[in-house]
Order: sequence, then structure tokens, then C-alpha cells
Amino acid sequence: MNPSLDFEYYPKANTNIVEKYKQIIISNKDKWESPFFTDTTSYLDMAKIESVVKEYINEKVKNVIVLGTGGSIQTLLSLKHLAKKKLYPITSSRAIELTKCLKDTNPEDSVVIPISRGGETLDINSTIGTFVKKKYPFIGLSSKGTMYQILDKIGCPILGVPNLSGRFAGSVSNVGILPAFLLGVNVSKFIEGLNRGYKRFMTFNDNPALNFAIFLYGLYNKGFKVVFSMPYSVNLEGCVGLFVQEISESTGKDNKGLIGTYQSAPLCQHSVLEYLLGGSKGTAIPVLWTVKKEFGDFLLESSIDFVHGKSAQSVVNYQANATFQALLGQGVPSAKITIESPDEFNIGVLISFIQSVVYNLCLLLDVNWSNNPKVIIGKEIGNKALKEMISSEERKNTRKNLADLKFQQNFFDK
Repeated sequence: MNPSLDFEYYPKANTNIVEKYKQIIISNKDKWESPFFTDTTSYLDMAKIESVVKEYINEKVKNVIVLGTGGSIQTLLSLKHLAKKKLYPITSSRAIELTKCLKDTNPEDSVVIPISRGGETLDINSTIGTFVKKKYPFIGLSSKGTMYQILDKIGCPILGVPNLSGRFAGSVSNVGILPAFLLGVNVSKFIEGLNRGYKRFMTFNDNPALNFAIFLYGLYNKGFKVVFSMPYSVNLEGCVGLFVQEISESTGKDNKGLIGTYQSAPLCQHSVLEYLLGGSKGTAIPVLWTVKKEFGDFLLESSIDFVHGKSAQSVVNYQANATFQALLGQGVPSAKITIESPDEFNIGVLISFIQSVVYNLCLLLDVNWSNNPKVIIGKEIGNKALKEMISSEERKNTRKNLADLKFQQNFFDK
């Protein structure tokens, strides 16, 4: 199979600008670690994965409950629609998700997979005990810290998590591949798509990923700071979520960067398109994500002549193309990304595209693509408040004092 990804974007940078930006990438690439995520073999032991999960690959086990957040789960969410078993992604101790999961599953038909690289993620550690008490079986993905100690104590199998940037590592390590394999996803086709994609996208030849990075960087230099994604298939939303995390967490440091955000399409055409077309210009970059062939597509029955007999997804894609044209007609720089279908191979291609784009964009911005030094600030505040049982009123007063210190009284004055 050949990678089938089409990237259409406007306006395009001229040749001199492209060459100038390529030189920035070349001059900055040795400042940071090399892109480990293009290595799809070194961090995986498929024989071990198959050995550990073999007792759960049967008709009796219907549910896979993954306790993970951020990079620990986002790649898996990109593959969720390909699962043969029911996936319950539990990203925190929010009561509604936990209650539903516990109501719909039981220890006899489920397996729980907690994931954490550092082992200190409170969102995940706080939920483990509930499943332990109810005697759910576990497979742990952890290498150190509190989580490892908890899992070691209950005696479940534990596979390691490499000390790599989590948002980039999910596709090439136990983090994403073990639960995906257990869910029945064809991980070999997924990895094939990754490999084919990186051969195309991690070069200095003209390729869509390099073009996208240059497009975003050029707009960033003109003051654009928000990348607003519009996925026209629910089966693309996991990949778009990964893109949102990677572009925000990777570029957003040293007082630089772009933030990613998204809303399902074509729903977003009826909620934010008025702003994109008629509101403040120079802030948001719309990016449309589409598929040519959708799973479960069918012909529509309609009293509208020009709709009747067309496939459901084709009507959606007509809307996507019309929206793209409308944006360009209003002078809004925009882009559209299209893959052939949301199968394992093409999702692999799409993830390789996303990660190549973000890596090159970080080199253009001259920031470390792999770290996220500020993320722990909020975690430390939350852990301290819980441990010391700081009251709600005390926490509110702390916030007020901080705001008084950081913001001047005339902050909103012109």
C-alpha cells in the first residue's frame, strides 16, 4: 500500500521563503534530541505483548478499561474506532465516566490497563484502587513511582514504559500498541502506515508535512496563534486530538507557540464559522480533516433531488469543500487534510504526518519539541492541596493574592 494523504493549503510561500525556512530547520535540528518516534521497532517487543495479553484475547473479555491521560492515551484514541472490543478510556476520577464504566462492566468480562511513565499522575493513581477493590484483573504499563508500587503490590503483569516524550511515544511503544493489540486492532498494518509515512514526511524534499509546518510558521510570524481543526469524520477525532495535544504542548514554551483546538464538523459550521468568516481576522487558522471513503457509508434517501442517492459521507465532504472555499473567499488562510479511509494503515500515515509536522514546526520556532516543563506546576499545586487538606476558602485567597501580585490594577486600561 502507498501512503494516501492529500494536503491542500492556501496561501503558499514562495520558493525563497521555503528555502529560508528549510535552513532554519537544518540549523536547529541538532539542538534537541533526534526524533525517536520514527523508530517503530526498538521500543516494542511484540512477542512479549502477545504473551502477556493472550489470556484476555477471547470472547469472554469484552471490555478494555484504560486508565491514562494525555500522551498515555491519545494515540489509542486515534485507533478507538478500529477496536473489536469495547474501550473505556478513563482519563481522571470524574464521577460520570467512572460510574458508567463500573455499571457497564464487571471483573469477569474486563481487563484494566493503567498507564503512566512517571507513575505519579494523580488522575490515574486515584482511580486504581476502585478497580482493585472490585477484583478487576490488571495489566500495568509503568516503570517507576507510586503507580508501579501499587501494581507491584497487587501482583499483576507490568510492562515498562520508555522514558520518552509520551505524546510522541504512544505509537511506537507498549503505551499505545499493547491496548490496541488487545482490542483487536491490526497493529502491524498501523505500524506499516507509520513507516511508509515517515519515509515520505521526514525528508527535506517537497512533502505535505514540511509544507504544513512552513505554512503554520509563516502564519505564526504574521500573528496567528490558534489552529482550529474541523474533523469531518468522528473516526478522525482521535488523531485530531493528538494533533491538538502535540502542537500545543510541543510549541507552547519560551513564550512562543500555537494552541490547537477543535470541534466536530460539520457541527462547527453552525457554531464557529460565522466568526471564522466574519469575525476578527489574523488569529485563527482553520484546518479541515476529511476522509474519502468512510466506514459504514450508505446511500441517502431524500426528497431533495440533488441529495437523493448520494452517499452520506459524500454530502458531508461537499460541505467540507464548500466551507474551505468560503474561507478562502473571505481571505482566511486555511488548509485541508484528506486520507483515503480511517483504517489502520491510513491512521498510521496520518499520525506520522502529524508528528512530522509538529517536529518541524518546533525546529522552526527554535523550541524543544519533546519536553513540557510547565505541566507539573498545576499537578504539584493539586497534590499539595489534597495532602495538606487546604480548604476551599484558603485556596481562593491564595489565587486572589497571586492575581493581585501578577496583574496591575490598571491591567484593562488602555
